[in-house]
Amino acid sequence: MSLSMDRVGIARSLFASGSRTFPVRLWDGTLLPPARDGIRGGTVVLREPRALDAFFPPAVERGLAEAILDGSLELEGDAIALIEAASRWTGPRPGWSLAIPAATALVRRRLHAPPDRSLLARVRGRAHSVRRDREAVRHHYDVSDDFYRLFLDDAMVYSCGFFARGGESIDEAQRAKLDLVCRKLAVAPGERFLDVGCGWGALVEHAALRYGAHALGITVSANQLAATRRRLARLGAGADVRDADYRTLRPDAVFDKVASVGMMEHVGRGRLDAYFESIHRILRPGGLFLNHAIADASGGRPTLPWAAQRGGGFIWRYVFPDGELLPISEVVAAAERAGFEVRDLESLREHYAETLAAWLARLEARFDRAVAIAGERRARLYRLYLAASAVGFRIGRTSVYQLLLVRRDASGRADGIPRCRADWYAPPAARAAAEPSAGRDGALDRQVSAATDLDGVR
Repeated sequence: MSLSMDRVGIARSLFASGSRTFPVRLWDGTLLPPARDGIRGGTVVLREPRALDAFFPPAVERGLAEAILDGSLELEGDAIALIEAASRWTGPRPGWSLAIPAATALVRRRLHAPPDRSLLARVRGRAHSVRRDREAVRHHYDVSDDFYRLFLDDAMVYSCGFFARGGESIDEAQRAKLDLVCRKLAVAPGERFLDVGCGWGALVEHAALRYGAHALGITVSANQLAATRRRLARLGAGADVRDADYRTLRPDAVFDKVASVGMMEHVGRGRLDAYFESIHRILRPGGLFLNHAIADASGGRPTLPWAAQRGGGFIWRYVFPDGELLPISEVVAAAERAGFEVRDLESLREHYAETLAAWLARLEARFDRAVAIAGERRARLYRLYLAASAVGFRIGRTSVYQLLLVRRDASGRADGIPRCRADWYAPPAARAAAEPSAGRDGALDRQVSAATDLDGVR
């Protein structure tokens, strides 16, 4: 029997589990159909025999990801459906006849480093120090604005959209999310508004332009800082951005409303109390804080139960170094320890699954351009990361929550909290009729004199 045939036999044994619902195609064209009720529109493709090594138990998530980055393993077609099917698979179960090949594969995995380590995160210093967090943020967000523009919406919002009906465009969903954040915070003309980790500045612009706030964004990403400065320059007074960390704001800086959207994931469990204490300190009594962040809902179960995350999963090593997802119970407890009162908690888990699917579809439609901008390995990495993240939200391993908090004043009151949530979700036409526009009443124009006040937070 030829070596090629031996490896085909090994593959048949590895994928023989009755729980497999995805097809597998081997390097020689051999198709291994699903054992039962297969998914449609996707195939796991092993381009080279060496891709088998990643599947030999004990399989490791990062090894599977690196095989995809190298091109020896491919998710052909519907990547989300394939990963979701793999999450329900019991995994490769080689018999005793494959003991020697399995041991050989294990040795190869441990002796051979991935051929290209250029995408691995390189962060130095104490975990979650100001310097190391800055390096971690720049590893991810400073790839290329042109690259992110390929799959984000027109406003460059890199967080969960709000799909009120489902099926809206990503541009509509992100505009709705920006509006929802401002409405939950009851942002009003003239109020001092802070966006912690402001991304490319969409929420800062929205709060200033649509709600008349004196809006400030802070970020430690060089690319996002430069882009946000260009974006806000056309607004004139009333909106600004600073190169700052939540820990480096002056203690005498005071804001009426604060938002943190998609930033807390970089904070870390060990600094969670300090994070909420920092925001509590700069928020005026009676002010509101909306914390929008991804949470761990896995209960210790990974997306692929049969693939270990030894040494960190691929997203932690390649995409979000030092990122930590925490259970929402820990987040709420830390907020309360800092002195906040919890006023509302909303899960947008299904909304994030839809957001990620939209981003993935846009990336795949422009994949050649993504390769030209960022290289083939990074383009493959982001396709995998978006698809795997979408599955995590679909099957409930991860969730995302908007946590509305208040720093009560001396009388115990909180400003801007409605008696029910209905006002937050009113149709746009009804909202427009019920309240004046910041643009119509000239509130934004009257902010010119307030520009110097923003300098006080440097």
